[in-house]
Amino acid sequence: MSSTSTLTEAPAELRPRRRLLRGLPWLVVRQHRVALSCVLGLTVLGALWIVYQRHELVQFLDSAGWPEKEVRYGVQASRGYLFISALFSGLPLIFAVLIAAPLIAGDRENGTAQLVTTQSVTRRQWLIAKLAFAYALALVSGVVLSAAFTWWWEPHRSFFASRWIDGGIFDNTGPVLPALLLFLTAAGITIGVLVRRTLPAMVVTFLFTAAAGMVWDEIRTRLGSTKMFTYPLDGELPARFHDTYEVDRWVGNAKGDLFGWGSCAEPTEQAHEACMQEKGIVNHVVEYLEYDQMAAMQWTGAAILLAGTALLTAFVLWRGSRRPL
Repeated sequence: MSSTSTLTEAPAELRPRRRLLRGLPWLVVRQHRVALSCVLGLTVLGALWIVYQRHELVQFLDSAGWPEKEVRYGVQASRGYLFISALFSGLPLIFAVLIAAPLIAGDRENGTAQLVTTQSVTRRQWLIAKLAFAYALALVSGVVLSAAFTWWWEPHRSFFASRWIDGGIFDNTGPVLPALLLFLTAAGITIGVLVRRTLPAMVVTFLFTAAAGMVWDEIRTRLGSTKMFTYPLDGELPARFHDTYEVDRWVGNAKGDLFGWGSCAEPTEQAHEACMQEKGIVNHVVEYLEYDQMAAMQWTGAAILLAGTALLTAFVLWRGSRRPL
């Protein structure tokens, strides 16, 4: 028995296709599909390149007999690492300057915001859709690349010339990279809302990103509580301290008084010895951070960045609901 379609049944080719996204999210994704494709492409390429570099490193170490035999190998010397380093260095600028800054300012200049918000969509709904797109993109890219880089670095960190506290390692592993991208994305969007023009907003965001990087370099080493270690002047620092970050160094006497490293820097040996005896200096004193503190420091830094992201987001939504875009 053959089946026939009724007059009220739409042909299959004319039925609307089901989309994963509908409404405002679909519109925002379609509007920024070029940026979406570029960022996701860079993310996938970067992750695959890290996988390849780790495979190459593991093969090299296996052929050299590691860990039974000592192997000296500087990962930073490879071209593959230079590509990864350039990608991680440029990613915050890509998100802040090229995606976040024009996100709202561009809509205001070309009239998209006014058009959308007159089609039964409120300014707050439009802002939430735009913010969700930018934040989701930053979060996905940051999480994928950070997880891949941590997977490469952590078991082989002794072969990386950079220390764990350096920005190239600390900022690109664990939760810091996603939090940093979210914060700079929020900052770029906020600047775009305030400046209201695309090119000036991009310039101001670039300057802000550079300044924020310098401030973050100062904050990074203050995220953990430093420890002190004392050892004799004629002694050597134990091998377990080779993986620590030395914050400061002094010389001290038996009473616990500390003097600057340059104390008793007299022009003659006799004057130097006399100064040392007069002050009773007998010890080296080192202020340091341990590698075991890295995870706690990273989560503390990520919490600070996420708090900044939340504040900037709240400001953008508040301003957008009170003033025209």
